[in-house]
Amino acid sequence: MRWEDFRTSSNVEDRRGMGLPGGAGGLGIGTIVILGLLGWALGIDPRILIGGAEMMTGGGSGYQQQQGRQGTPQDEMGRFASAVLGNTEDVWSTVLPQQANRQYQAPKLVLFSDATRSGCGGAQSAMGPFYCPLDQTVYIDLSFFEEMQRRFRAGGDFAYAYVLAHEVGHHVENQLGILPRVQERQQQVGRAEANQLSVRVELMADCLAGVWAHHSNQRWRSLEPGDIEEAIHAAEAIGDDRLQKQSQGRVVPDSFTHGSSEQRMRWLTTGLKAGQIQACDTFRASRL
Repeated sequence: MRWEDFRTSSNVEDRRGMGLPGGAGGLGIGTIVILGLLGWALGIDPRILIGGAEMMTGGGSGYQQQQGRQGTPQDEMGRFASAVLGNTEDVWSTVLPQQANRQYQAPKLVLFSDATRSGCGGAQSAMGPFYCPLDQTVYIDLSFFEEMQRRFRAGGDFAYAYVLAHEVGHHVENQLGILPRVQERQQQVGRAEANQLSVRVELMADCLAGVWAHHSNQRWRSLEPGDIEEAIHAAEAIGDDRLQKQSQGRVVPDSFTHGSSEQRMRWLTTGLKAGQIQACDTFRASRL
């Protein structure tokens, strides 16, 4: 992937090495890890458990006090993340008005190590990358890319770019008004249906990542041989069925929150081929 040619984003905040702020006011790292593992075992998004615990302890109010370094990081992986974010900004600032008649407001990207605070509560490396709609920010510990390579054998710069573009896809969903409606609905239904709604949200973000890649390649010729295979392999490696099989030896479809390997590969490919937001409407699709 020719990411070196991308414009770097100014919407990056680097908190790596800073640790958690606020000391006694927030959840401890051990608590965050336990809640993350509990969410994984129960099929519940860990961010829901952590965010709830933050509100109960009064620890969610101080996250804005943490300020990291602004601007383009100097290390290679930091520059990579900044460049991919910049390219998503360039793509969506054109595609969203053209296809959805909405102006694109770019999200922020926070790089952290181990743990930090977000508008949605505590963020811990074990949770993986995530998007917080409350502060319209993507959070990622870049060591996740090393874990992708080590644990899932899913490395490569375009595979890593797909992960970032997926989280930006959630921001696009938020700008389209989809996330607030889904979250409201999830509070009204049972766990199985709430999980199914989560799967639709995640698969749409996979597809939107494909839409970004389609237009990035069309405009900048950014993809190189093998890149698409890298991303599809990554999508396969992080499917709920595959992860559950690895971690607990069995698959529980009702607890899926992101979609199966087959679904994630198929929706990413749909976005790559179509380049259209409309093609990513998982909420009206007869087949997920």
